[in-house]
Amino acid sequence: MTFSGLPRKWYALHTRSRFENVVLDGLERKEVEAFLPKITIRSKRVDRKKMIQVPLFPGYLFVKTSMDPYEHLEVVKTVGVVTLVGNLQGPVSISSESIESLKIMVQGSQEILIGSKFKQGDRVMVVSGPFAGVMGAFVRYRGKGRVVVNIEALGQYASVNVSEEDIEMIRDNPFITA
Repeated sequence: MTFSGLPRKWYALHTRSRFENVVLDGLERKEVEAFLPKITIRSKRVDRKKMIQVPLFPGYLFVKTSMDPYEHLEVVKTVGVVTLVGNLQGPVSISSESIESLKIMVQGSQEILIGSKFKQGDRVMVVSGPFAGVMGAFVRYRGKGRVVVNIEALGQYASVNVSEEDIEMIRDNPFITA
């Protein structure tokens, strides 16, 4: 790698699905500083109960680079890279403080809750477990993979606590009219 006088900043790098480790290895072979935050979760496969490491942000990792044309080209032509995340003006840098905070978080032993698949009021259906087939409205996350779902019946609401893995969003079908 050649080093220009341009400052080195952190950028988010979008990867092909499940190619985060491939991209990380490719960048490390090219001696480009990269960071793939991972968390430990329990495998969702029914036949296993082991803990596995998965990316904190599936499909993304972070790379520290100058926007030197040669170095930029080397980064984006790494196997599995889709693009640097940005806007119409180009890639948008991420503060070093944010990256350092992520590094501290993933090194700790506390559970990291990420994103939100559902928001309050989303229509959901329980697809497995004792309440399979029940439809309702998502209320809130309770932590440790548990959620609260309201079910309306006879003008009354009943709430149930279910596993987040047991519910799916109900997509409105534009072809069905009521």
